[in-house]
Amino acid sequence: MAATLAKHHDTPPFADHKDLHNVIDATQLGDVPWQCFSAQYTGERPEVAPPWMDDEFEVWYRDPRAMAHNIIANPDYKDEIDYVPYREYDASDATRRWKDFMSGDWAWKQADTISQDPETHGSALVPIILGSDKTTVSVGTGNNEYYPLYASIGNVRNNVRRAHRDALVIIGFLAIPKTDRSHSKDDAFRIFRRQLFHSSLSVILSSLRPVMTTYEVVRCGDGHFRRVIYSLGPYIADYEEQLVLSCVVKHWCPKCIAVRTNLDGGGIYRTREFTDFLINELHADVLWDEFGLIGDLVPFTNDFPRADIHELLSFDLLHQLIKGAFKDHLVDWVSKYLKAIHGTKRSEEIMSDIDRRVAAVASFAGLRRFPQGRDFKQWTGDDSKALMKVFLPAIEGHVPQDMVRAFRALLEFCYLVRRNIITEDTLIQIQDALRRFHHYRKIFDTVIPTFSLPRQHSMAHYVDMIRLFGAPNGLCSSITESKHIKAVKEPWRWSSRHNALGQMLVTNQRLDKLAASRVDFDARGMLTGTILSIAALAHEVAVPDLRRLIRYFLFSQLNPDDARNPEDIPAAGLPRHEGKLQVFNSAAATFYAPSDLSGIGGMRREHIRACPLWRNEYPRNDCVFINTDSDAEGMRGLEVARVICFFSFKHDWEVYPCALIQWFEKIGDCPDEDTGMWMVAPSFHEDSSRDLAVIHIETVFRAAHLIPIYGSEYIPPSLKFYQSLDTFGSFYVNKYADHHAFEIAS
Repeated sequence: MAATLAKHHDTPPFADHKDLHNVIDATQLGDVPWQCFSAQYTGERPEVAPPWMDDEFEVWYRDPRAMAHNIIANPDYKDEIDYVPYREYDASDATRRWKDFMSGDWAWKQADTISQDPETHGSALVPIILGSDKTTVSVGTGNNEYYPLYASIGNVRNNVRRAHRDALVIIGFLAIPKTDRSHSKDDAFRIFRRQLFHSSLSVILSSLRPVMTTYEVVRCGDGHFRRVIYSLGPYIADYEEQLVLSCVVKHWCPKCIAVRTNLDGGGIYRTREFTDFLINELHADVLWDEFGLIGDLVPFTNDFPRADIHELLSFDLLHQLIKGAFKDHLVDWVSKYLKAIHGTKRSEEIMSDIDRRVAAVASFAGLRRFPQGRDFKQWTGDDSKALMKVFLPAIEGHVPQDMVRAFRALLEFCYLVRRNIITEDTLIQIQDALRRFHHYRKIFDTVIPTFSLPRQHSMAHYVDMIRLFGAPNGLCSSITESKHIKAVKEPWRWSSRHNALGQMLVTNQRLDKLAASRVDFDARGMLTGTILSIAALAHEVAVPDLRRLIRYFLFSQLNPDDARNPEDIPAAGLPRHEGKLQVFNSAAATFYAPSDLSGIGGMRREHIRACPLWRNEYPRNDCVFINTDSDAEGMRGLEVARVICFFSFKHDWEVYPCALIQWFEKIGDCPDEDTGMWMVAPSFHEDSSRDLAVIHIETVFRAAHLIPIYGSEYIPPSLKFYQSLDTFGSFYVNKYADHHAFEIAS
């Protein structure tokens, strides 16, 4: 860089890193300073007090009200923010739809309450969404655990919160009380640790309390000033964190009073009023044993108006469904079942073949691969998400039919609730998937002592919570866990590791200032600024008839109203093209989510590969959905094909972007009954030659993912994943590749 500047007789903008840091620190944009308070035990003390009763615990935080001001005023969000709650209906049948947070009933009811007070009538509701979760930055190095607290506002739309565009910010580092082993399990220490958590949240959020009943005027990203009233909104947390928040005993549900030994037996919802009544009327032992309540604790929400912690606990797709019901439950239960039925040696052989099947799955955009199968120690949320997409076909043939159907029901539940837009019809499908899951999971009762599991039980509350909070994907703990990387783990790595927290606080403050400066600079306009012949390509892709296929394609393009099959046209009647072809290794598919055809949530974008040497190792030719009948629904209007190459050419001054594809044909006229997936096979002519065609790129809808139908036969250990599409004769169209594919290929 210095050499480049010297060549133009210029000087660097900063003398060194200290000069750069000084400039950032002097920036006022996005500046919300860190503050600190200390907390200490003040209760009854025994004659010999344990050390933790004398310790002071520091809590660092930033003013959540100021952070909310920054988010509201950010011009990046001006077109992706809702200032008023709304209810959305489908114009065709008047059915309700839920999407972003402000489309739910909770925001609507809060706004109704605010409007009844003449002093706050007409004010915009700003729900404060919170999230917390302990995280480890390094294993085996001293004080390596931190407890970040995050905040967002419910007005920004789900796609903004998920996209990590600074709509979720870190507002605190909570204390993690520790003591020696002899006192770590004392009831007094456990109560203190939990109450410190609630008291800390109450202090951190105290600046919001006055503006929950009296409006303030704030500047918004669209340049207008609005009166706003704040409310505590949903809290994003995993099950263990939900127990701390709700002051509920382990193995009980924090949302309802269902008995812990029969959670799916049902029970009324917990409420702040009902909990307070029980605590006032019943002994602590009865509260613990019969209602799962810890009566010695006071939730932080009791210090704020219109706040009920039991209602505000949100869904958690990551820990309840993906890592919980799927990975920690069903996947592990398969291993236990196979061992119980076949014995250790035989079950290990079967699991090894399942691993090989998982490893043999072909590549797909955004799909994490498992080169060694699924048997590794450290699982992340992304690993569990990736396994969900490929596990069902891998176990078929090795496990009973009801087990396959149990997996199918759970996967369908997961993909339905992950949709960006959820309709009343979707809610019915969710309930049906849950009913089928409860029915088919009974196949595991020989190896599982009880199905009264809190994370599986949480699925029973999803429909009600969708009505309250909108689509679950805007309130998932994967959002906060992803934020750990930028707000905690990377700042820790950049620190000297000595008194790291102080350095991490400064790093986060600087990052926020840089993000705010980028938005300001952008608003001011300061940031604005292989060709082959047909013969050569035919040889490269081993398609001697490429020239003829291009002529067929041109005939169809130039004569759209001619119903004749181009193959029936004499060669003299077909248009000719002798020019060069421009070849591409990939194409970008841009499409609307099937549940959002109006485009309210924006378009999706993905890359489709047709590369002769991917990552210098192997050829990669992705599969795609081809739109053949726009009037038909789902797979009935789509065909599957494999892309051999992308190319374009100019004919009579018009450019034609094309794809050379091999067709796949459907096996049957409906999905497979057990897996719920359509089946396809490569299409061949009577002379065993491949069924090829040149198609216009606009007929490609999006990428398709195929998984081999393995059957009951073992696959060879030497088989590589990139050989799968060429090795097997039939495939499942994987509707679990992502939640868009689930809508398309169901």
